[in-house]
Amino acid sequence: MGRIDKVDDRGFYLGPEPGKLPAEALQFSVDYTGSIHRATAGLLAEGHVVGWVRGRMELGARALGARSILADPRVPEMQSVLNLKVKFRESFRPFAPAILAEDCHEWFDSTEPSDFMQYTAYLLPKHRHPVPAHFKGLRERLNFKRCDVPSVIHVDYSARLQTVRSEVHPDLHRLISEFKRLTGLPMIINTSFNVSGQPIVRTAEEAWLCFRHTEMDYLVINDTICRNPRDKTREEKLEWLKQFAKYS
Repeated sequence: MGRIDKVDDRGFYLGPEPGKLPAEALQFSVDYTGSIHRATAGLLAEGHVVGWVRGRMELGARALGARSILADPRVPEMQSVLNLKVKFRESFRPFAPAILAEDCHEWFDSTEPSDFMQYTAYLLPKHRHPVPAHFKGLRERLNFKRCDVPSVIHVDYSARLQTVRSEVHPDLHRLISEFKRLTGLPMIINTSFNVSGQPIVRTAEEAWLCFRHTEMDYLVINDTICRNPRDKTREEKLEWLKQFAKYS
């Protein structure tokens, strides 16, 4: 009998490879030095939103670091930017942090592995900014910068975690490790690579098409980085989005 891979061996990356970028995308490729992980971590640390498509696709409903949109959770307005200009949905919708498993205990009250975003944990009190006593309404609480990673922490200081172990998510682990080296922060925003109502992108071609119709800044396909040409008009973007409206 042949070898049977267990889920833990392959981290749910059981789908297809993305294939090659469309030829038109290559004219927007950018040069970088060092590894793709170091270069991408640098873009994230500068506040850019990055589409990340590498290797075999995840199996299941969650993007686990193979078909993801990534960003810096320290940026207070990043939650709103991602929702309104990338995902095209309500501005208050939350995002999940992908955090190095070995550093999770320094930030959250749970050390339970959450490889597939299946658990919620609470931010430790030492990282919280106390809500002013005079805040009465929900809007005030929502707009308050309640910690140093406000784009991934809910109003009650909870978060739906993806704990990133090197043996389960080696590629994402390497990227976040580079981000930590640059910033001191062991986590990034990880959300699925799609717009509201759209299935998660599967191929490089699907990723390029979605990328061009959003306000993402850069797209990583395997070891290539492309900048967004930003050549789509508002009308063209709205027309493209119509195909997914009934599924939103």
